[in-house]
Amino acid sequence: MPSITPRKKPNGSTSIRRVDITTAKKALVFQGGGALGAYQGGVYAGVYEQHKALDWVAGVSIGAINAALIAGNPPDMRIARLREFWDLVSSGPAQRLPPGWGDRALFNQWSANSAALFGVPGFFTPRRNPALLLGGAAPVLSYYDNSPLKSTLERLVDFDLINRCETRLSVGAVNVRSGNSVYFDNTKQRIGPEHIMASGALPPGFAPVHIDGEDYWDGGIVSNTPLQYVLDTHPRTESLLVLQVDLFSARGNMPRTLAETLERQKDITYSSRTRMNTDALASNMNLQQAVADLIAKLPASLRKDASVAAVCAQLTHQPIEIVHLIYRDKPYELDTKDYEFSRASVDEHWDAGLRDIRNTFEHPELLRAAAQVNGVTTFDLAEPHQPRVRHPMRMPAIQAAPQ
Repeated sequence: MPSITPRKKPNGSTSIRRVDITTAKKALVFQGGGALGAYQGGVYAGVYEQHKALDWVAGVSIGAINAALIAGNPPDMRIARLREFWDLVSSGPAQRLPPGWGDRALFNQWSANSAALFGVPGFFTPRRNPALLLGGAAPVLSYYDNSPLKSTLERLVDFDLINRCETRLSVGAVNVRSGNSVYFDNTKQRIGPEHIMASGALPPGFAPVHIDGEDYWDGGIVSNTPLQYVLDTHPRTESLLVLQVDLFSARGNMPRTLAETLERQKDITYSSRTRMNTDALASNMNLQQAVADLIAKLPASLRKDASVAAVCAQLTHQPIEIVHLIYRDKPYELDTKDYEFSRASVDEHWDAGLRDIRNTFEHPELLRAAAQVNGVTTFDLAEPHQPRVRHPMRMPAIQAAPQ
């Protein structure tokens, strides 16, 4: 069991429990976000510089693709494979800012339109089906064919390695008929390219993926982060350090144009669930831990009762820390930013992720600025990377019962 290093409070008590990073399980959690996913590649490159070992990587949509590229390659090949994927998908007609194009927002819009019209290399191509002229009555389920992604995954990802479970891989999807969230996990089933494609099959762009008699769409339809799945299935007896990498920010300026309005709506849609879920999960787990602490202070005669012991076993968990890293978009990135695959933007996103995580590692004292009294601590990292520690719920101190 991981060792827990207590941190003394001003009154001399040691009720704050921190994750011991040297022994805790380490997990990466990747949100969906299309072309913005290059940011996650840069984050992983910075993580690898400091921590070669990784226990678990979970993702939704483009986060699932990045997760597969990590889990499906030996550690010393992961960054190269991630870079190869992002170089491939940014190798279309709109790669760099053409000479004389001073307006970056205009270039990005042109690049996104190019992806919509012509597709993205190694990812998807538009369907050339005359039936699409019927509009909503067209007897097709998507505008694009993502079979190129299958070939890309088969070339860049070693699925045999994934299924040896050296690194745990979990990717989220949605069952089209039931509407329920589903996670494909290499500790529970054999993972293939189809599971990764299902996680990223966002309608109406992509058709559902058929797996074992069921059809699946992009997991982001229900929840754009796999954090809840990670916390729900992580063993309570082990400490956990989670780096949650999100691609949409809940905070933003008041929009001034229609394009900015659409971007703001997209940001809120794909980020608010993440923030709400993180706080709700932390509150719930901290409440459970507080109840367990209360039970531990009961007289010995009560603590030995079988029903009390059973309840306590379900409530107690080792410390969990969640570091929440969020991509901050540029002023010229508008509502098309998640399907704008120019090489200029992909490189910017990658470099931003690498810079942000390096800055985080270079200032670890910021992450030790405060901690939650109970089991779960969540750190928000925001510009200029001064973490704002969110305490979803602080439990009052509980006095020990007389023995």
